[in-house]
Amino acid sequence: MTKIYTRTGDRGQTGLIGGVRVPKDHVRVAAYGEIDELNAAVGLARAHTTDRRLDPLLGAIQRDLFALGAQLADPTAKVGTRKAKAAITAARIARLERAIDAREADLPPLTHFVLPGGSPLSASLHLARTICRRAERTAVTLAREERVEARVLAYLNRLADLLFVLARFENQRSGASEDRW
Repeated sequence: MTKIYTRTGDRGQTGLIGGVRVPKDHVRVAAYGEIDELNAAVGLARAHTTDRRLDPLLGAIQRDLFALGAQLADPTAKVGTRKAKAAITAARIARLERAIDAREADLPPLTHFVLPGGSPLSASLHLARTICRRAERTAVTLAREERVEARVLAYLNRLADLLFVLARFENQRSGASEDRW
């Protein structure tokens, strides 16, 4: 059995896909680390849901986030062509857009800023949204320096929008108020 510790990172370096070693504070490592944090936040939101329609969507997003992490951990940008499950496809982004459209159709128009909160699930979704936006900003920084698939950035942008809509939808579904600013 493989041990969880390898000691190879004890001097502040880590390995990327392909074997290249970089400092643990490299922007590429920060980018996929923030995707990992986002995945944990989506998992927290998923643990709060009792909505049978939301759980599969959040599970699919978590799998997509593993694919995003793999994309960001690969400086050659080839992992998506080698492993289908690591590819960020237009269909994955379209799935997010359909989920936004379906829930937004049942929400009142947004005419004000909304304070994050409401139900525990909604608050968790808002937290995931803010982590998503940070991950997006870091991926944009990386894209200025190195190759990042355009669909990675598009996916993160759309996912943050979806998480916001899901948080509003959950507050409406649960009867929790939306605090205006």
